[in-house]
Amino acid sequence: MFLQGHCTVAEHVRSVLTAIRETNAGLGAFVAVADDRVLREAEAADRLIADLGAAAFRDRPLLGVTISVKDLIQTRDLPTRRGSLLPNRRAAADAPAVARLRAAGAIVVGKTATSEYGWSASTVSRVAGPTRNPWARDRSAGGSSGGSAAAVSAGLCTASVGTDGAGSVRIPAAFCGVVGFKPSFGRIPYVPPCAERLSHVGPLARSVADVAALTSVLTGPDRRDPDSLTRPPLPGARPAPLRIGWLEFPRTSGEVRRVTEDVLPALTGLGHRVDRVDVPFPDPYAALVDVLAAAEASGTAPEDEQWCDEGRLAVVRYGRSLSGAAVMRAEETRLALRARLAAVMEDYDLLAMATVPAEPFAADAIAPPWAAAPDDLLWLAWSPATYPFNITGQPALSLPAGVTSHGLPVGLQLVGRVGDDDLVLSVAGRVEAELALTMVPPAGHPKGERS
Repeated sequence: MFLQGHCTVAEHVRSVLTAIRETNAGLGAFVAVADDRVLREAEAADRLIADLGAAAFRDRPLLGVTISVKDLIQTRDLPTRRGSLLPNRRAAADAPAVARLRAAGAIVVGKTATSEYGWSASTVSRVAGPTRNPWARDRSAGGSSGGSAAAVSAGLCTASVGTDGAGSVRIPAAFCGVVGFKPSFGRIPYVPPCAERLSHVGPLARSVADVAALTSVLTGPDRRDPDSLTRPPLPGARPAPLRIGWLEFPRTSGEVRRVTEDVLPALTGLGHRVDRVDVPFPDPYAALVDVLAAAEASGTAPEDEQWCDEGRLAVVRYGRSLSGAAVMRAEETRLALRARLAAVMEDYDLLAMATVPAEPFAADAIAPPWAAAPDDLLWLAWSPATYPFNITGQPALSLPAGVTSHGLPVGLQLVGRVGDDDLVLSVAGRVEAELALTMVPPAGHPKGERS
């Protein structure tokens, strides 16, 4: 799975650090790297493997695996700047996800870029500039976990852990040609918890198997996140063939449509029944904006406005204009959407669709040109297939479906019932094997890659 290469952990880590030094200035994937520590940890991992052999992996399934962490997630030994110019704050302790990675033997190489507080679905910040797509440096890596996706796609680490509040793991995974998974809400603790209750912690890697292995390590309750204390219910067994609803969202480009249509034979070839259906719910975007903007306003003190990205500041100010009644109406929409999707999922075991309807746009933009104005509150509207499933908390995974005629990756999204994470991962793995794609950007990966 992870460690099947023919080099030592230390050799792999040195090659990764060299690749980061040589490419990150032009890519903008990492905002902090822990060179000395990771070399010490790599040498310790090699000693452990030499002493214990296969037994070294018994309690450390990720031993020696290089992982990056999005800069919204707290780390005790690296700054957590959250893509912001606010004075730097170092966390007293690792977030649960990071602590579990370290306990499993992973080597946390560094922190990856995000937009300021993850506000936009691209990765442009004043801390690190734009994160560029390894497949085409003039294009966006997506966001807000764009640094994570770019780092994995370019081979600068084996996997990464990001966050997803409206598509922020799946959008960059689709743009960069990697796998990104948003588990059921609460499956992986999010500490400190987000008041909007939309944000999920989720892994990115180059294969479904690697994403599944990371999810297994990261899963489990933590008392600091009340939403994680009760795991989502596990749906019962599914008889074969599965019933899959195929959705197409408005404004899907012809190129994206062509690539994702080519995946249909893989699904039907596995014996599943695929029905083309109209999008079976109203667009909840207005409610999403109100919930997110209210949370941004609540978490931003007036004296901190001087540090704010102008686009995010427009969202904060809109959030301050909302009444309590308006926010409650948005919450009512959330409940209605959850009920509607629960009804839809009685008819379908999975939903399938293009992860993002558009190809990667300009690297320094926050959205395609038609949706780029935060003042119009359309900064996330261009990704209508991702944010509904943050509102419902359903598991959703993006895996590579192919590339456009311009050589840019396209993602296929699979969505399951709440708690049905294993089914999503299982079907995604079989589709991945059926497609047998080689998703390596033109620049390739550094020597010593061990995925």
